[in-house]
Amino acid sequence: MRFNRNVLDMAAWKKLFNDSTSIVENQFDNLLFKLRKRLKLNDPLQIVTYRSYGTVNRLYIKGRVLEDKGIDAATDRDTIFHNLVNMYHRFQSDEIPGATLKVNFQEQEHTVITDEEGYFMLNLAPETPISPTYMWHEIDVELTDAPIEFQPGLSTQAQVLVPPADAEYGIISDIDDTIVHTSATDVLAMSRKVFLHNAKTRMPFAGVSEFYKSLQLGRNGKRNNPFFYVSSSPWNMYDLLKDFLDLNQIPEGPLLLRDFGLQDNKFISSGHMGHKFKEIENIMLTYPLLNFVLIGDSGQEDPAIYREIVKKFPGRVLAIYIRDVQLTDREKIAMDISAELKDFVELVIVDNTVEAAEHAAKSGLIYTQAIPEIEEDKKKDKGEIAGKEEVSITGP
Repeated sequence: MRFNRNVLDMAAWKKLFNDSTSIVENQFDNLLFKLRKRLKLNDPLQIVTYRSYGTVNRLYIKGRVLEDKGIDAATDRDTIFHNLVNMYHRFQSDEIPGATLKVNFQEQEHTVITDEEGYFMLNLAPETPISPTYMWHEIDVELTDAPIEFQPGLSTQAQVLVPPADAEYGIISDIDDTIVHTSATDVLAMSRKVFLHNAKTRMPFAGVSEFYKSLQLGRNGKRNNPFFYVSSSPWNMYDLLKDFLDLNQIPEGPLLLRDFGLQDNKFISSGHMGHKFKEIENIMLTYPLLNFVLIGDSGQEDPAIYREIVKKFPGRVLAIYIRDVQLTDREKIAMDISAELKDFVELVIVDNTVEAAEHAAKSGLIYTQAIPEIEEDKKKDKGEIAGKEEVSITGP
């Protein structure tokens, strides 16, 4: 009884602390916003829309209204200082609460207002079901009112993915230490790679681009298998991650990141496992007739998360690929989970992309003919072919 009472007391104190920090953050943000407005220190506004997903009957739109800090496109000539300044601007974002946006789709107009963090979200039900022929659909978004001055006519487009009816399977992938070498288990090493580099100078693990393209192609040759990227990185990193995927010709897909801050206890209680499990669960529920391939790494909790997904959605996961981050204790956890799941799905621990591709080919997920191209891409990424300069942060 004493133990239960102590647990309850700890939970009560934690809730009180979390609620208090949220109130303090709200008050500080409101004060700073009013001060900047009074002193006319605001930068021009921008609408940032996030790639999202939906179905033929419902589209999910998410974005944010922020002051434009002038973060320009990355180049391989950017200095460390330039990258640091850009990263500072990403995390010192000035959000615009209470802004009104007009969303136009199928000649229907919808209104949405940003919350205290500048986010806006809209679940849109089309008047008529949209065509399942195309994977991506663009929706017009325009800023119509804001608590500070802005350029009239400010608008952009939101991209929403709707998997075609004949997609063979979907792919859900982690990013850090799965696509790009981040060293997420080492805070100092991770900080150096994240903060001192940009989308142009960060390189993917060797062969990832061609492997992911082969999964998108599948075996029907239509290149219509949808990708979803689930990461514990904060939304502040969205532009960097999106540009990284695009620059390295990795298939487009919704980026599902994590809220960052004390607001609603996000920084304190929104853990890696809870966030990723929730996002993957929602994808599985949204597309009940679609099976999935899961890709992650052994560095954090991907094997444990994927185990819970397999249990909750039996028969829906076709294969799991886990990149080994070369930590003995982490590898053992992944191996134990692999053994636990052997009667349900193969969880394959790989050292490189080619190993994953070979298993995918044997399992009938991709063409065997794709493997030489993946091997060639792997050699290029590792600087083994003339004309491709080796980059020091490239993974094995």
